[in-house]
Amino acid sequence: MNAGGNALTLRLLHQCDELGLQVSSGPSGCTIIDAGLQAPGSVAAGLLIGEICMGGLGSVGLVPGAQHGWPAWLEVHSAQPVLACLGSQYAGWSLAATKEETGGRRFFALGSGPARALAGKEDLFRELAYRDRADAAVLVLEVDRLPPQVIIDKLVRDCGVPPEQLTLIITPTTSRAGTTQVVARVLEVAMHRAHALGHTLADIVEGSACAPLPAPSADGLVAMGRTNDAILYGGQVHLMVRGSEAAAQQLARDLPSGNSPAHGRSFAELFAEAGHDFYKIDPGLFAPAEVWVSHLDSGRTWHAGGLQMDLLHRLWMEAA
Repeated sequence: MNAGGNALTLRLLHQCDELGLQVSSGPSGCTIIDAGLQAPGSVAAGLLIGEICMGGLGSVGLVPGAQHGWPAWLEVHSAQPVLACLGSQYAGWSLAATKEETGGRRFFALGSGPARALAGKEDLFRELAYRDRADAAVLVLEVDRLPPQVIIDKLVRDCGVPPEQLTLIITPTTSRAGTTQVVARVLEVAMHRAHALGHTLADIVEGSACAPLPAPSADGLVAMGRTNDAILYGGQVHLMVRGSEAAAQQLARDLPSGNSPAHGRSFAELFAEAGHDFYKIDPGLFAPAEVWVSHLDSGRTWHAGGLQMDLLHRLWMEAA
């Protein structure tokens, strides 16, 4: 996955000017790609970063034409959704440093992308029985400032690559690229929920998804709310599976976000009520709005859930 992610990162570097990115040398000589801090970034950059997050094992693109009363939609596909989404794209690597370690403010981020599979610090990799091998690593950080030296040192040590072979892509959610690459996680959200439900991951053999792409907001909480709402109320996912028919039908029934009692309210509102603590929000809400599950051995398909575009229209649009 790092080989695939690194190849796409080279494309990102070669197109940095047209994509609105800034490239610099960070602590110890690592490469920093700014996709929204000081640089303007772009939706096009976010699409490519979404593919980098998937380790080159998936595609991310814009859907032509307006749908369901909204002008911009993303589509995602992977023929290896378990590795692409859970082994790479999932923001599962916790990176923290105290204010004493940074010499200033405390730092916290969740790392996403193929470098996770080099470090293998998460229990998930034991379950996936997968570790990557590569001479270079790329990690995406959804943060509003550059990581400190202590974090760079940790990444270099844990990934086993020299500093000059480490690339960090910075994508604050308030930016166009940041908003885009988060919404591009619509398939990953479904995979993560399937894992939480205990479905056999090896039975999920292919996946495609789409979700509406909201405008970014300069307010970080508003931006985070919009990207989550895009998936929870506008995300559509189609999974192709093997295994038992009963398990496939149960997955379709249990997967949609509508199963959560918190469903139907904006994520920003729920997040505020939870004291800005993700873990106080019902985990069943973190799922796509609408799901199809196709059982390849029988040819049967089950459908559950549905879009709530009226809610998104109220949250995102104003009368002209």
